Amino acid sequence: MNILIILAEVGILIIVFLLLRWLVGKLLKLLVRLSILKGDDLRIKILRRNITGLLLLTCLVLSISIVGVNGFLIYRGEDIQQYTIALIRKIPSGFWMALGIGIAKSGGVIIAAIFALKVIKSWLKIASNRAKNLDQNTADDESIDAFFTALNQRIRGGIWLLVLICCTQFLKLPIVVSEYLYIALRIYLIISVGLLILKVVAAIVNTLDVLSVRYSSPDNLLRFYDRLQHLIPFLKRCLEFVIYVCTVTLLIQQVQLIAKLATFGLKIIKIIAIIFMSRVMFEVIYLLLEEVLFQDQDLTDIQKSRRLTMIPLFRSLLQYLIYFSVAISILYILDINPTPILAGAGIVGIAVGLGAQTLINDIVCGFFILFENYYLVGDYIEAGKAEEKAVEGTVEAIELRTTRIRHPNGQLYIIRNGDIGSITNYSKQYIFAVVEVDVPYDSNLAHIYQVIEEVGQQLKANNTDVIESTLVDGVESLGESHLLLRTLTKVKPGKHIQIQRVLRKMFMDTLLLEGILIPAGHENKED
Repeated sequence: MNILIILAEVGILIIVFLLLRWLVGKLLKLLVRLSILKGDDLRIKILRRNITGLLLLTCLVLSISIVGVNGFLIYRGEDIQQYTIALIRKIPSGFWMALGIGIAKSGGVIIAAIFALKVIKSWLKIASNRAKNLDQNTADDESIDAFFTALNQRIRGGIWLLVLICCTQFLKLPIVVSEYLYIALRIYLIISVGLLILKVVAAIVNTLDVLSVRYSSPDNLLRFYDRLQHLIPFLKRCLEFVIYVCTVTLLIQQVQLIAKLATFGLKIIKIIAIIFMSRVMFEVIYLLLEEVLFQDQDLTDIQKSRRLTMIPLFRSLLQYLIYFSVAISILYILDINPTPILAGAGIVGIAVGLGAQTLINDIVCGFFILFENYYLVGDYIEAGKAEEKAVEGTVEAIELRTTRIRHPNGQLYIIRNGDIGSITNYSKQYIFAVVEVDVPYDSNLAHIYQVIEEVGQQLKANNTDVIESTLVDGVESLGESHLLLRTLTKVKPGKHIQIQRVLRKMFMDTLLLEGILIPAGHENKED
């Protein structure tokens, strides 16, 4: 009989150990669903193994203690059955009644929770299907499924925590246990709501993105959506930061020791809102500026070039103005008076200005270039120097400090406005495409002139960049075995290089067909 009692006590201890091990597994799964340990399987396995080992060691020590105490009692001649019954009788009879009722209530709550979770899961599945059927579009189905899956997991975790709190109250456990569980439940709900809001925001933003693309047309404001679509990822990041800050603020409020730090949460949210609004304001104003400047469809090429030249300047000024305003606003939010800082910055600016004369020279030269119309965006110019050679190419941008010139070979030159120097602009009204042709001494010049003029007329008829057909300017020079003829073709600004290349090929093909051979060993020259 004594051995059976010892085995029963050890068996009860093993059952308690298995129950605790099951609860640990459920808790770890809950942490994974909360994204606290998500994606870190190795840490989860190590933590679970360590906790299981600790519980197993405790169970082993207690089992050895039970066997040792009972062995000591047997050694003293005590009847273990009578000794155990005497210990049980010392417990008040009302305790067993309360324990039984508590266990019954706990079992009822657990059964009700299981049933409620099944009902909630089915309702959420129906809601998910209806949400996806609201608009016959599958682009945002993934976001909707992710939201409802996360919602189901959060509800399940919250219900089981609530069940645990109810069981501790039913079983008359110490009040401190319930209080800590209530704190854990509040923290869990705060984190869960924050993560759910992130899912909701992702689903809403993705849905609006799809609908905006679908219903945009040249006749409504949604035509600007393609130009502003790059702000969507920035909006998502800002909303995520706001939600994280709100969640952390609410968590800090639960801890009395650091509750005062929660006041910084509102300030951080205001700063994030200001940064986002400034970015949106910059993009919208820049978009409206382009819309206003180019709404007239009858602009000439010169007017378009002037407006394209002014847009980067306005963009730079607007960018610096918004950055300055954002910095001042953030200082006010942080309760920092910006006046002393601005005064000190003014003094520093004067000192820097005296030492940065090159910078000031570049900016002043930039203003002169813009307002005296030396060249515009899109003009083909020759200016400045790179490796002791003049830089030529198409102007891509004119900024306060620099000018960006794209060479016909593709390289981009960035030249300080103060180093521009003398400027040759090939894009004012018109330019001549000059092509020189070598012909033999014994050629019939009158016939060659006629052939060249016919080629020029053919080119003018087929190419809109040609203003006037090709004319022979005359004999440029006399070589040892050839004559050098110079031809002029009036073309639109910046098109001379392209037309020169086309003309050379046409001259070569036509003269060969006419039997006029160009002397070997001589290359066409470009003025």
